Amino acid sequence: MEDFRSERRETQQNGRTIITEPGRVIVRDPSGQSFIRHNEEDRFRYGARDFRREQVGGDMRNIIVRPDGTQIISINDRDGRLLRRIRRDSRGQEIVIIDNSRAYSYDRRGGGPGSIAAGVAAGMVAGAIGGYFVSLPPPVVRIPRDRYIVEAEGAPPEIIYDTLMAPPVEQIERPYSLDEVRYSPMVRARMPSIDLDTINFETGSWEIGPGQAAKLQVIADGINRIVSRNPREVFLIEGHTDAVGNDVDNLSLSDRRAQSAAELLTQQFQVPPENLVTQGYGEQNLKIQTDGPSRENRRVTVRRITPLLNGGVAAAPPPPR
Repeated sequence: MEDFRSERRETQQNGRTIITEPGRVIVRDPSGQSFIRHNEEDRFRYGARDFRREQVGGDMRNIIVRPDGTQIISINDRDGRLLRRIRRDSRGQEIVIIDNSRAYSYDRRGGGPGSIAAGVAAGMVAGAIGGYFVSLPPPVVRIPRDRYIVEAEGAPPEIIYDTLMAPPVEQIERPYSLDEVRYSPMVRARMPSIDLDTINFETGSWEIGPGQAAKLQVIADGINRIVSRNPREVFLIEGHTDAVGNDVDNLSLSDRRAQSAAELLTQQFQVPPENLVTQGYGEQNLKIQTDGPSRENRRVTVRRITPLLNGGVAAAPPPPR
């Protein structure tokens, strides 16, 4: 972290503090809320043979081509917001994995409760950085607590699978954009989650040691099984830290922990990277309420977010070509 700390640059824009470091942008708004963003597509380039960028009307398409001819296409609007993420095979058949256009259409109709948008373009992060906060009350959880937040340690594979496939604990009122899911804790809380307490990070580290990598096998098997049944499924990999250190360091550290777990799931267990989303939350969601060092708080969490993106349905229909 010391290397990143020495390269940080801080600016002010529209009342917000913008902190850039290699590969990351951290935004702190006047209310004191902070969030972090990185270029998700860097993860998709693992093993790719080509990358190109195309302007189509007012939209920008980033296209990653794999050795078998499969393309991962990210379509962003003129403000840099992700509209769609598409997988197109070598025969031209398309699977729309993420379709944000429905959530944005809903928001333009004035239906989005409590949406606050913050945009900034910076550094190595492609396009605009959108932070959307949706204010919702905590969900009423009617399932057993140990099935709402599952500890991966000792959980049998079928419990892992059932938790990843579990429906929302409350009805989803509308489709949420990916950024609304990323930055709204009570939206995410509608879905059960799995704490990867089998992975222990050292203080200040985001590396997953060789001896711990195999512990992700059961998570990878569950995700791969679900994606094989429905290739539009999306999973959020969350990174968390303990309360030691400052909030900027912890946001950066947690975001890199989430990315490390996602990269390992892809590179060692062949989980499609485009079906994963990563996000760091720093010390915002402590599992154990302590200001001291805590292995329980230095963790990664996994949850399925497809119903949140699709308004409660299992999968979104593809938009017109």
